[in-house]
Amino acid sequence: MSSVLAINTAEDATTLAKSNTLLTPRFYRTNNDAFDKIDLEPVRREFDALIAEFGGDSNRNHFERNAEFTAQIRELPPALRQEFLDFLVSSVTAEFSGCVLYSDIKRTSQSKDIKDLMGYMARDEARHAGFINQSLKDFGLAVDLGFLRKDKKYTYFSPKFIMYATYLSEKIGYARYISIFRQLERHPERRFHPIFHWFERWCNDEFRHGEAFAILMRAQPKLLAGYNKLWIRFFVLAVFATMYVRDHARPELHGALGLDATEYDFEVFKITSACTSQVFPVALDLDHPEFHKGLKKLLAISLATTAAKQQGGIVGLAKRGVLALRATFTFARLYFLKPLPNELPADVRMAPVW
Repeated sequence: MSSVLAINTAEDATTLAKSNTLLTPRFYRTNNDAFDKIDLEPVRREFDALIAEFGGDSNRNHFERNAEFTAQIRELPPALRQEFLDFLVSSVTAEFSGCVLYSDIKRTSQSKDIKDLMGYMARDEARHAGFINQSLKDFGLAVDLGFLRKDKKYTYFSPKFIMYATYLSEKIGYARYISIFRQLERHPERRFHPIFHWFERWCNDEFRHGEAFAILMRAQPKLLAGYNKLWIRFFVLAVFATMYVRDHARPELHGALGLDATEYDFEVFKITSACTSQVFPVALDLDHPEFHKGLKKLLAISLATTAAKQQGGIVGLAKRGVLALRATFTFARLYFLKPLPNELPADVRMAPVW
């Protein structure tokens, strides 16, 4: 059963985008000066090739609507409409979050290399956010991005954590977009909105952004060794668990796309793990039976927590406290499952996993 919040007005959309929960995209601040201190010379060849690719701007004219786009917009069943709107609001928030972060680093950077890189990525994310917001406008529900940038709460992450989290976000974004695109390529009758036509080339931007952070991390080998392996495991698990719980809250959306949410999520996890193996020294054991059981438990706890919030009062609050402890214990059990080692490859850029 769907557990997404109703989105009926532009104010509802902006309020949802502004919210900060375990399942909603966040806006980040970091120590921008740390990026200027990265020695890029050990990865200079890779970095310059990537910057040239960004400069070529292969998607320059991609994010433009045409008559065909408008002609394919149609009214959706109420439940599907709500879940699709929730998907769009979450997506525009995530894309704009990247734009804000990259723009902020570019603004303060004294390094031409970093300014160029962050400027290109901010450019891409602004296009993505604007394109999604245009689709929300079709429903009369565009998010006020200027208000969002000013009023949404920011979370501080150290530069190291920003790299882990953003690298994962970009790579999992690539995996999500390409998986949906390929599904609809096989079943075009399930393409209920024209925005899905744009996903193939769109995911190239996401992949390229991930490559940027891969290069920045390879320039700092200490981020991938020692106790940092523990942090890497934490971030991978947190991102995967969040996606699993969030996606299972949208049964109508995945049903309309012809996707089983669990199968789709694990396909995305596998693609993401294949991508991140070029940098991260460890990966989660996606085939471990306890991993599957643990994610199902986290989903059940999330649904029960939503019910407890709706119940309210002292009893509802007490239930939420107990459920929070159960969620922490379940997450910890998942974290301590034995990870799989990755062999760090040579310094070559990875090709997209199609």
